[in-house]
Amino acid sequence: MSFSVPVKDMLFAMEHLANLDQVAQIPGFEDANLETAQAVLEECAKLCEGVIEPLNIAGDMHPSSLKDGVVTTTAGFKEAFAQFAEGGWQGLQHPVDFGGQGLPKTIGAACLEMLNSANLSFALCPLLTDGAIEALLMAGSDELKAIYLEKLISGQWTGTMNLTEPQAGSDLSLVRTKAEPLPDGSYKIFGTKIFITYGEHDMAENIVHLVLARVAGAPEGVKGISLFVVPKFLVNNDGSLGARNDAHCVSIEHKMGIKASPTAVLQFGDHGGAIGYLVGEENRGLEYMFIMMNAARYGVGVQGIAVAERERVFDPFYRTLGSEQTGSGLGLCIVQAIAQRLGAQVRLAFSDEAAQSGLCVAVFMALAPPPPGDRARMARHASGLAVQGFSAALTASATGAGCSGPA
Repeated sequence: MSFSVPVKDMLFAMEHLANLDQVAQIPGFEDANLETAQAVLEECAKLCEGVIEPLNIAGDMHPSSLKDGVVTTTAGFKEAFAQFAEGGWQGLQHPVDFGGQGLPKTIGAACLEMLNSANLSFALCPLLTDGAIEALLMAGSDELKAIYLEKLISGQWTGTMNLTEPQAGSDLSLVRTKAEPLPDGSYKIFGTKIFITYGEHDMAENIVHLVLARVAGAPEGVKGISLFVVPKFLVNNDGSLGARNDAHCVSIEHKMGIKASPTAVLQFGDHGGAIGYLVGEENRGLEYMFIMMNAARYGVGVQGIAVAERERVFDPFYRTLGSEQTGSGLGLCIVQAIAQRLGAQVRLAFSDEAAQSGLCVAVFMALAPPPPGDRARMARHASGLAVQGFSAALTASATGAGCSGPA
């Protein structure tokens, strides 16, 4: 069975659930009507179905590789990313002032969903770049914005998030990467970061690392962490690329899944110090990094819907469950039953087609009997997670509260 994006379902959800017509009344989003959404989604679907999804299996069979400090991505990824960038997809939901298209995330989320459904390994690179863009938009100086944002939004450059160190996983108070101030206002960065998604690759001209580090004399713990922009290549005054910075990939992880996405160990400062530029103020780095972390959490939430949608398309069990055996009626009944159980006053409307979308698929997976055989245990585990996640979403919707999980 070939991969097909459920564009009609997405448009139905935008029109009847997300109230896109109301979004279009917000200043700056006047052109974000249903006609615009349909045109954008149909073009993104063509790219995902025809270019990006066909690389998915190849990515698992022939993952990214490292040789002499250079990461080579799966054959076809570089060319596919060039098409992605040339089409303006990285800048879809980012400001027009920096070269973006300025569309609302209501439309951007649908494109992100289909990109992740098509090829999760590929989609991780734009996801991290989105987070770097948002962090610089909200916390970067005018100078940093002028140098980096347009290239990131265009897809010429990509971004990474550098938090974790060998001794500092979820406890970032243990971060040891250090930053030494220089007379010109820049810093020298020394340290090691691990688990860096797309920390090194061959798909873009430059990679912009956002790095947590500690300036000498800073307070202990998380209150003494600062955030720095550390580019792979330094940028000249005219915007052209200059010398290679002292930031290098020393290894990539050998993983069970999403193998085409290179997860790197990066070493900063082994040859005199990597040049970095302070984002905002010293000792407020974790605060700024949470902008990027929350953008990543949002992206991972969309990934969950995307993976559920791909499962619905390719797995015979769920494909049958979502059509011949059930139809939209069961989907609506399940949603209403969970809402009633939670005491949530939620109004949901589904068309026959929209009931097959990612939201209902997640509920189907949660309450349906697991498929037979060795997959039963895995299915039961996934069912429990789906129930928890959907229940939390309904609770948040009913109370007006937001929720997020660990990064």
